[in-house]
Amino acid sequence: MRLGKPSDACTEAPASPSPYPQPEPNGIEIMQKILVTGGAGFIGGNFIRLLLLEHQDYQVLNLDRLTYAGNPETLADLADDPRYAFVQGDIGDAELVRALLREHQPDAVVNFAAESHVDRSIDGPAAFIETNVMGTFNLLDKAREHWKGLAPSAAGGFRFLHVSTDEVYGSLGPEGRFREDTPYAPNSPYSASKASSDHLVRAWFHTYGLPVLTTNCSNNYGSYQFPEKLIPLMTLNALAGKPLPIYGNGENVRDWLYVRDHCRAILRVLEQGEPGEVYNIGGDSEKTNLEVVDTLCAVLDELVPDSPYRPHAQLKTFVSDRPGHDQRYAIDASKIQGQLGWHPEEDFESGLRKTIQWYLDHAGWCERVMDGSYRGERLGALEGEDA
Repeated sequence: MRLGKPSDACTEAPASPSPYPQPEPNGIEIMQKILVTGGAGFIGGNFIRLLLLEHQDYQVLNLDRLTYAGNPETLADLADDPRYAFVQGDIGDAELVRALLREHQPDAVVNFAAESHVDRSIDGPAAFIETNVMGTFNLLDKAREHWKGLAPSAAGGFRFLHVSTDEVYGSLGPEGRFREDTPYAPNSPYSASKASSDHLVRAWFHTYGLPVLTTNCSNNYGSYQFPEKLIPLMTLNALAGKPLPIYGNGENVRDWLYVRDHCRAILRVLEQGEPGEVYNIGGDSEKTNLEVVDTLCAVLDELVPDSPYRPHAQLKTFVSDRPGHDQRYAIDASKIQGQLGWHPEEDFESGLRKTIQWYLDHAGWCERVMDGSYRGERLGALEGEDA
């Protein structure tokens, strides 16, 4: 049944028993419909692909504004799937969100929609407040309205899952890892906006009882990532013989998480997580930025032996550091591993090889999504700094 047919819009109890299994009171065993926001973006698009290509029991409604980083080509091969429907729109549009919830009656909302690039938040923080804070507020407000109107059996299984970042915790020293109870200390406009949205989600649980779940993940990489982020940017620059800009001395450390592993974790939290809880998701793959670039160059040397720019490491260029650049992030994922049984399937080297091969095989996708709004230039350098 395609989402959006009139029969899906009925909010009254059906005359005959539902053909779908009903949610368990303490979790979601089988879910019919999920409203995914930001599903044309990198992680959201991979999540929808996981649901529709590897599971048969899900219907997906994708709400995405299609900003520069959201592209329908990510899901073009699924456009005719009867379990998938797309609506172009803004999570901050209260009437649109209310109408979609009323018409489609989803069993869950999974919120990926966000402005997510730190450098862009330095150049233009207003958009990050508008989407990440006000947009999340609107989703929560309309989801609570929808949830309150559900029959008790449906209300017991409804979930609102908010996808966030480890950047809300601030910067670590050389030791330790972020835990779910680590105090928030955001240092960029982006991380501050995500911290604000996390606090709103928490408040809607404690104040209104909305059954929410929050995940905070480390740096994602993989297929369909917009080429402004480190790994796709370095890959495409290297293939074109362009400089590989590395901030500062390249010793800033991040924990790297393969996007498919992240999506598997989100689905596990959605199905089995405890409402009100936070789950940190990490790849257990700490690397300095310099290590990432060196590894990437070595893989490219192997996969593209006829490149005129080999060895690609000769293209490395050190540039002035990002303002407020956090030194180190690292995730303690023992909670989701111990309580929900999730573990990453890829280590950094295997995931990176798959990622680079994907970009080599999808040069046309990269060309089409680079529509002129971003051409690999430096973002987030304050006035007067070198680009």
